[in-house]
Order: sequence, then structure tokens, then C-alpha cells
Amino acid sequence: MLHLESITQHVGAETHIHPLDLTLATGAINVLLGATLAGKTSLLRLMAGLDRPSAGRVWAGERDVTGVSVRKRNIAMVYQQFINYPSLSVYENIASPLKLQRRSAVQIKQRVGEIAEMLRLTPYLDRHPAELSGGQQQRTALARALAKDAELLLLDEPLVNLDYKLREELRRELTQLLNTRNTTVVYATTEPREALQLGGYTAILAKGRLLQFGATLDVFRRPASLSAAQAFSDPPLNLLAALNQSPHSAATHVGVRAHQIFIARQRHDDIEIAGQVELAEISGSETYLHVSRANDSLVAHLPGVHEFAIGEPCSLYINPADLYGFDAQGTTVFAPKAS
Repeated sequence: MLHLESITQHVGAETHIHPLDLTLATGAINVLLGATLAGKTSLLRLMAGLDRPSAGRVWAGERDVTGVSVRKRNIAMVYQQFINYPSLSVYENIASPLKLQRRSAVQIKQRVGEIAEMLRLTPYLDRHPAELSGGQQQRTALARALAKDAELLLLDEPLVNLDYKLREELRRELTQLLNTRNTTVVYATTEPREALQLGGYTAILAKGRLLQFGATLDVFRRPASLSAAQAFSDPPLNLLAALNQSPHSAATHVGVRAHQIFIARQRHDDIEIAGQVELAEISGSETYLHVSRANDSLVAHLPGVHEFAIGEPCSLYINPADLYGFDAQGTTVFAPKAS
């Protein structure tokens, strides 16, 4: 179990991590979700022991590992960049942590073979990193980290530099692979969709502050605040002044996710919002419809391909039960019930 106790980090006059406490879910995937500069990499480096916190302690179980070198801890880390040993073959790259552990040649061969097979690297074991595609290089970096069998595996946006198709493919494989192991995984990402696909637990970060931590679906369905809801929405959460039909009088603003907005009435009590089309973006088999209404602008995420003329009148429909409500301080006062 890794526990961060009252951790802060200052770099010069800047605060990169504000005081926070976080206990990772042991043997599970823990996602760090936040925009660029939210503090994800800073937190990973503190967890790894690459940096020492300005205040607070890092605990591994009952052991205080604050400031203990990463070399003296059972940790593996994979970065955004394809970091491999260029002079070593794929086989030698994967085998390198096992050699440091002084495993026998037989054990190394067996382990490298297993990992290479899982990550579809077997045909490339004799090649060097420069002879590999980007996806194959990142698979090699992942394979080396997995071969170490570390208690803690830290992944800093490991798929961000890959093209979309390959990223989706590797994410599925990686999720299946990590869920079969008893390793505590910390996976940093800027993408809410990726957090949902990985499952497990999610910590939402913003500007070096921990907004919320819990089971991923619980955090998504019941964000504790407007800031947490906005960080865990893609497209961004639609925010409106409180509607008369909203189910709680304490709310000063209501929010609705883009996929919960429709262009046809679904129920007799749906809220109708009339506006004008600003833009209709077609992405594959989906349409992102941007609609302006008075001082508000909404985005609806619609399945299928829909054509709209810019400026044409348009009505959107929202089920009141799908609304989130926030008070003047940004605290969540109501949220949709889990279906």
C-alpha cells in the first residue's frame, strides 16, 4: 500500500503540489486524471522517489520511503517517450531488469518469452529499437517494466505519442494485462474517456490540488464539485443557470453531460432548450452539435451522422433526472442516480 501523507511540493516560488493525502488502491489500477500542468507527473515523481516532497511523508505500507532512491525500491516506470536502450536488442531490453535481479539464464529466457508473447513482440526480439515502429518501441518499454514484476508500476501518459488507432488497440491490451496482475498501477492521463476505459480508481487533479478520489465510475457519476465534474467530462460539461425544472432549489447552476442531450423529445417531462446551430462536427459515426442559447453555448454528443445548417433554429431536450446541480461555492448538491 502506498500512502501520501500531507504531501506538498514547491519549486522555487511555485507550488506544484498543494497539501494532499492519498492512499492508492493496492493491486488495482489508479488513474491520475487532469489537464496538462495539473500535477500528475509531479505526483508520480514523488511516488517513485525521483523527487523529495517539500513537506509530508511517503509510506509504503508501514515503511517511510520519503526520499528513498527509486533504485532501492521495487518500482517500474514508463514515460510518454519511447525510452529503450538503443544498443540493446528487444530481447536484451526486456531482460535488463531481470539480469539486475540476478535471475538465471533459464528464468530470463522464460520470462522474456512470456512478456514478449503477451505484447506481441516475439517476431522482433532480435531487432534494435531504431528498427521498430513507435508502437513496437512503446511495447518494448512496457515489456521491460512488466518484466521487473514491481510492486508499483507508474505509467506517465504512456500512449499519448501514438496514433489514435494504435493507442486504442494498446489501451485495450494494457487494461486486460494489468487487470490480471497483482501490481499496484498508477496511470496518468488527460483523457476522461481513457480513465473510464481503464476502470479501477481515479484521482482527479487540477492545478496541483486533489479534487476527488474513489472508484472510477463513482467519481464519474457523482463528482464532488463543479471542478471535478468539469475535469471528468469530454466534451466539457454543459453548464447553465439553474432551470425552473431542476430538482433542487439550492442549485445556482446545473450541468449536463453532452451525451445526455437529445435532439428529439424522449420523455413527456423533458426540458426543451431552444437555440441556434453554431457548428456540427462529424467525427466518424458521431456528431458533436454546438448550439447557442442567449448567453449559453451547449454541446450535444449525438450517435450517428447528422447534418445541420449553421444558424438554423434547433431544440435540445434534457431529462431533468440527468442534471447535476451545484451551489454558489461549486459543491455538488444533486447528481443523477446511477442506472
